[in-house]
Amino acid sequence: MSEKRVHLSRTEPTAYQALDAFSNTVGDICRANGIDDRLKELVLIHCSQLNGCAYCARIHVDRALAAGVDIDTLTQLPTWRESGVFSDRERAALELAEAFTFIHDEGIPDDVYDRVGSVFTEKEYAALSWACVSINAFNRIVIAGRYPVPPREAR
Repeated sequence: MSEKRVHLSRTEPTAYQALDAFSNTVGDICRANGIDDRLKELVLIHCSQLNGCAYCARIHVDRALAAGVDIDTLTQLPTWRESGVFSDRERAALELAEAFTFIHDEGIPDDVYDRVGSVFTEKEYAALSWACVSINAFNRIVIAGRYPVPPREAR
């Protein structure tokens, strides 16, 4: 197994910078359309967990903590369906995150679309959808390049 992989952001930085600019635009769209950083970061973490992207999960856990998400909520993310710590909006957003991450299975199923659409406005739905598109793209770049996630220094 080859440990050294092409690091796409270094090899073709212009494409990576365009994706980064897209991600920043998506963040602006989220804020402008009523999706706060807390909710956005929960979605980004969950997509990263589902994709198995430890690198992006770490980045977005740090950002979620800065946005006021507590440790208990973070630890409940993988079991959000069974957990009582998530609001209706958070549950809908996490369900949408799963549908976008596994879009190859059956697209966005009608029942998911209807459920999520009953909780979010069209603008909120679009903002969350773009956030899912963005993080899923980053996850694929990072996973393909096997970006390292070393242990953290003791604090």
